[in-house]
Amino acid sequence: MATTERAARIRAALQSARKTDAPVAGDGAREIRICAGTSCHASGRLAVQEALARELAARGLTDEVRIVETGCPGFCQQGPLLVVYPSGVFYPKLKPEHAADIVEASVVGDGVVEKLLYKDPETGERIAHEADIPFYARQTRVVMALNGRVDPYSIDDCLANGGYGSLAKVLAADDPEGVIAEVEASGLRGRGGGGFPTGRKWRRCRGSSGERHYVICNGDEGDPGAFMDRSLLEGNPHQVIEGMLIAAFAIGAQEGYVYTRREYPFAVERVSVAIAQARERGILGENVLGSGFGCDLRLAQGMGALVCGEATALVASIMGRRAEPTGEQVRLVESGLFGQPTNVNNVETYANVPWIIDHGAEAYAALGNGRGRGTKIFAVSGNVRHTGLVEVPMGTSPARIINDIVGGMLPGRQVKAVQFGGSSGGCLPAAAIDAPAGYDDLAERDLVMCSGGMIVIDDATCMVEFARSSLAFTSQESCGKCVPCRLGTMRMKEVLDRMVAGDGRQGDIELLEELAGYIKEGTVCALGGSAPTPLISALRSFRDEFEAHIDDKCCPAGQCKALITYYIDPEACTGCTLCAKKCPVGAITGEKKQPHVIDVGGCIKCDTCRQSCRFGAVKVRSGIQSAADTR
Repeated sequence: MATTERAARIRAALQSARKTDAPVAGDGAREIRICAGTSCHASGRLAVQEALARELAARGLTDEVRIVETGCPGFCQQGPLLVVYPSGVFYPKLKPEHAADIVEASVVGDGVVEKLLYKDPETGERIAHEADIPFYARQTRVVMALNGRVDPYSIDDCLANGGYGSLAKVLAADDPEGVIAEVEASGLRGRGGGGFPTGRKWRRCRGSSGERHYVICNGDEGDPGAFMDRSLLEGNPHQVIEGMLIAAFAIGAQEGYVYTRREYPFAVERVSVAIAQARERGILGENVLGSGFGCDLRLAQGMGALVCGEATALVASIMGRRAEPTGEQVRLVESGLFGQPTNVNNVETYANVPWIIDHGAEAYAALGNGRGRGTKIFAVSGNVRHTGLVEVPMGTSPARIINDIVGGMLPGRQVKAVQFGGSSGGCLPAAAIDAPAGYDDLAERDLVMCSGGMIVIDDATCMVEFARSSLAFTSQESCGKCVPCRLGTMRMKEVLDRMVAGDGRQGDIELLEELAGYIKEGTVCALGGSAPTPLISALRSFRDEFEAHIDDKCCPAGQCKALITYYIDPEACTGCTLCAKKCPVGAITGEKKQPHVIDVGGCIKCDTCRQSCRFGAVKVRSGIQSAADTR
């Protein structure tokens, strides 16, 4: 148990770490908090921010109203976006010319700019406040609660919002075994893909003998469509650092590394600033918050290789070696970084830990649905109304995420499948998306959640091309250490290349299945072994599409260029000539007000004609056909 004197000393140290009275978002401070995450920055955030600063300066409000850069709040498709405090008014999809109206209505006054408010795509209603938008209101935000609210460059903003309070609580109690027991009881599992129980890993690491123990945060995140870890590092790096320090205290680590890729410049910059600030304030170093416990962190950067997300390859990279996996037989908790006991968890895993310590294991476990515990962040992409980051109770069904939170599919589209885990993940067919999507639930379908990328595949997608593109990525990203991964993925891609080019052969499907088995059983690391997963799951649910590419030389989805033909329905064509004018190669002919014709031999299948036709006369026929067949 903590002594009163020790607890008081640590509380005082935490209080003194906050050197300014940073306002808490929503407590009455006049602020404009603008998203400075990667997505909003790419869509023009900086120009909007500069316009707002000029408008405030012109009105003499610079000293009264702060513009605060925040991390990504997850509503990526609506950027650039901001929230005005204390009112909480939310403005999406902004342009610099909107600055004057926003300042006049919502900063100087207490109103809103009606035309700039978020518009619900279902009801057409304008919604003024961030908390009332269904995308936010229907989530359960634990890890992302402060993303979009705190300034990632300000440790004072972090401390004012309760940052490092859980660390102080742990240090005051001075009970490492108790911390591990709490994490075990919470049911927290690694959010990086493997789903290994976090507390069990910590206990094994603590029990391993060595001169030093290390703690590592895996922020490499190389899966296509995944950007949860990047957004957490960009938006609230101190939360991740706090989770790492709690883990370090629990396992007895004196040193640690935050590993991320150089392609994440905002994450690199903000983590670097956060580490320096924490060190300056006595939260990192030889005597953390005056507790006698010492731990320091460093930033390590990778060069963007997918294999660096595999723990043993990541450790090799930090040590300056070639980033290659050493094999599943190596237990990093016994012999990891520099041959010492090492705990590796990903960004989201560490970011959960402060909440667990603050609210208790029982409260955390109660958040999950079914067999899942806690929450999970999914990076949702595809032809849905709202792409972005969604945090929901573990075990929430994909159907609920798609229909209730991200607004459903785009008009005219239907769900065909949902892919979890990027290039290493499989797809769940539309008929199964009402089922829970926890680690164990997906494992029963031979699928893995991986880090949490969730790509919604619509009915216009060719599943053969889907499998081909996944293998194109994994074959290119293979580290080359083992033959099954280095050559096997390449051979599988070559077979699929032939199929989408109209040269599929009898026996190709069986060959793919045989190669997939060799790769799964023969690779050194789990990353290579999971490379065939997208193909295997696609064959399981959509085998008929593969057979059609081989037997009928057609693409049922109408997407593989070699297996489709464009033609014009003469009954629907009005002879407006627009398609002929838009065709980049002059493959469309016809008289004005008369049906037009596409020259199949000259058509490059760019889809421009179909997109430009206002009468739906340009159509796509699946199958290989001659010019004579289409006239």
